[in-house]
Amino acid sequence: MRAVVLGASGVIGRALLPELAAGYEVVAVSRGAQPPQEGVRWAQADVTEGEALSALFEPGDVVVHLVHSLGRPDFAEVDRHAAENVARAAEHADARQIVYLGGLGTEGTDSEHLLSRAETAATLARGRVPLTTLHAGMVVGPGSAAFETIRALVDRLPVMVTPRWVSTPTQPVALVDVARYLAGVCGLEAAYGESYDVGGPEVMSYREMIERIARIRGRRIRIVEVPVLTPRLSSWWLHLVTPVNAAVARPLIDGLRTPTVARDTRIRELVPFAPTSFDQAVRAALGAGDGTGRR
Repeated sequence: MRAVVLGASGVIGRALLPELAAGYEVVAVSRGAQPPQEGVRWAQADVTEGEALSALFEPGDVVVHLVHSLGRPDFAEVDRHAAENVARAAEHADARQIVYLGGLGTEGTDSEHLLSRAETAATLARGRVPLTTLHAGMVVGPGSAAFETIRALVDRLPVMVTPRWVSTPTQPVALVDVARYLAGVCGLEAAYGESYDVGGPEVMSYREMIERIARIRGRRIRIVEVPVLTPRLSSWWLHLVTPVNAAVARPLIDGLRTPTVARDTRIRELVPFAPTSFDQAVRAALGAGDGTGRR
């Protein structure tokens, strides 16, 4: 069976490819050329170009859609158009399944970022190919925009004047666990047409997350919450003190104001394994070999 991974050069895609290569013929798709990888065939295509996708898909394929255009001013429109192309091309090729990674907290939110993730899932589901959607909160892993933002705050600011979103509850999940869940639902008929919440074993606030990363990094920080920092000011604040640019930071901040907690645990029964603890995930992301989290 073939698995075609769209957006394979991203953070999630890179972690997923070796998980899939153990049981699938893997076609990894990105817009630019990529170095060779054992067990993976790379192909170049742009999901906004429907004809290019039609040439990639074959009957019986599992299509994993990981493309997200966050950072572009029109990211919601681009992602909707891409989802339309993927659904149409998968249906035309008689694909077996589409698997999509969306976000937690999409119900009742005013976050354009989270609403766009929900719209992408709805668009993918309109075709005849059954869709499996996983909803995740913050992914703890190297290259994850949200995680890298918090790590940079810990490393650069001994005193933080933070907005109220630091008290928002969230359920971070390790990058390796997200890859396991995605690989686990691929080709699994019981998951066809279903959606699942994905989270780590712990629920915490962003403040607690910052404090725990600081302890792992061996740093002492002080956090002062203020009620008047608007999303626009927050995004520019993050832009000044972290590697995340303002175009990415603004929709991220909008999403951070929304609780992102898994409301069901069915995925743990469907794809059973021992989930990675938050501290373990952080140490792995930091490349810690001595238990301190320092590099």
